[in-house]
Amino acid sequence: MKPDTKVLHTGFEVDIKTGAVSYPIYQTSTFKQESPGVHKGYEYSRTGNPTREALENIVASLEEGVRGFAFSSGMAAISAVLSLFSAGDHLVVSEDVYGGTYRVLSKVFSRSGLEVSYVDTSEVSNIEKAIRKNTRAVFIETPTNPLLRITDIRAVAQFCKPRNFLLVVDNTFMTPYWQKPLTLGADIVVHSATKYLGGHSDVVAGLAAVKDGRLAEQLHFIQNATGGVLGPFDSWLLMRGIKTLGIRMERHEKNAQELARWLKTLPQVKKVYYPGLPEHPGHDLHKSQAGGFGGMISFELESEELAERMVRNLKLITLAESLGAVESLISIPSLMTHASIPEEERERRGIKKALVRLSVGIENVEDLKEDIRAAIR
Repeated sequence: MKPDTKVLHTGFEVDIKTGAVSYPIYQTSTFKQESPGVHKGYEYSRTGNPTREALENIVASLEEGVRGFAFSSGMAAISAVLSLFSAGDHLVVSEDVYGGTYRVLSKVFSRSGLEVSYVDTSEVSNIEKAIRKNTRAVFIETPTNPLLRITDIRAVAQFCKPRNFLLVVDNTFMTPYWQKPLTLGADIVVHSATKYLGGHSDVVAGLAAVKDGRLAEQLHFIQNATGGVLGPFDSWLLMRGIKTLGIRMERHEKNAQELARWLKTLPQVKKVYYPGLPEHPGHDLHKSQAGGFGGMISFELESEELAERMVRNLKLITLAESLGAVESLISIPSLMTHASIPEEERERRGIKKALVRLSVGIENVEDLKEDIRAAIR
């Protein structure tokens, strides 16, 4: 089944009991039991809810995993995955990682004794150099946020497997429409489903999928114990968003390809980061492990003053955190999504003050060009 068909027909989008083609919203906190401890598969909505379960089955199907999990946010999903590890465990993490991931690792899980090394995972040798006796997992983004570096998922998986390291991949930028990390050797995939999977800036959600039954049981225990679950109505909104994922991702990428090439022609733009450009250092690698290049572009302007002035003067593109929506969203990572990373560390990683991150929407691309052109002027 082709990807654009599968997002519509996973086998879990229809209610088999009634035939409803829009899965019902089971807006209930609890379920009547026939006798103490005897129920019809559901007892309490934190533990399991039919609407959330339908969504979880959909993400498992799309990512080709054995089980999916829906959380109240992307960070709740990541935090649940990080809770698989114990005090004294060590993780190797992509250094160019979402600021929220860095924050929860450095400010929350560090207090519980979790150790982290940040490296440029686009070179597998860097991961090897960072390994310690207590290393338990590698956590990567590919493409990374916001510099869009590419990591070889197959190569990292081959490195991790004989050492019994878990490989966790944040697949938010690509979604299972373009990239399926579990089929490339990853053990766990996570998403901020607020982004492309929802696609309409109207729901905050997180998803995870695993390819191993033992891991599935462990993650479900954590999900139930900590309680950061997605509610039924938000689960329904996310299922509705996923139905148009294919057509949206195609348009996002078409617009992004055109804009990336055009941005290169502007004298005020010093550098454009987009894996769809042939000169991008990860272009061929990304092409070998993903079906498309996505809708995220980062570009560096002549100065931070110009960057701030441009984003303030945009009329069509919205200055806002988040990404992956039908409307184009723009941000300055150093002041917004990655502000939690210390300035010196941001500069070392290449997240400069003049760097702008653009989530390309599905508007007419000529209107987006004119908006950027006018704002720069």
